[in-house]
Amino acid sequence: MQANKNIERAIWIFTGVVFTLVLSLHEIQKAALDAPFTKNLPQLNAMINGTCFILLILSLLMIKQKNIVMHKRLNTLAMLLSVVFLLSYVAYHMFNPDTKYLGEHVVLYYFILFSHIILAAVSLPMILFSYYRGLCGEIDKHKKLVRFTYPIWLYVTLSGVLVYVFLAPYY
Repeated sequence: MQANKNIERAIWIFTGVVFTLVLSLHEIQKAALDAPFTKNLPQLNAMINGTCFILLILSLLMIKQKNIVMHKRLNTLAMLLSVVFLLSYVAYHMFNPDTKYLGEHVVLYYFILFSHIILAAVSLPMILFSYYRGLCGEIDKHKKLVRFTYPIWLYVTLSGVLVYVFLAPYY
């Protein structure tokens, strides 16, 4: 039981650190070091988001087919890719200014962007707790949480790709 409390506490601490880091990225002065490799990171991030979207769909199909092993593997891969995404996102924003959207359909773009940001923030602890509950074999808790977490994470991955598509001409 104590291990559960420690892991739960770690999930909340990690969530707080990620929130603080992401919020501060847009406020801090950018690193003076020129890092050309970071220019392609938005494209990488979009590919990671798209891949996670596909992995989440496949994960749902696997659990519906009662293929628990593949379901766990797909979710683990989605989690690992999400860590890579986070590192890539931080690296890009450490060295590059925020990209301004200058195109048409401004209302649609900002709706997708803001809903993406808000739901990404809300979903982080939900995703971590869902994954943890599944790994621990707390299947009833996992199912209850995933009922809300899954569609949000699916939307966040898809909307991340859409944000990139909108911004791609301006990077």
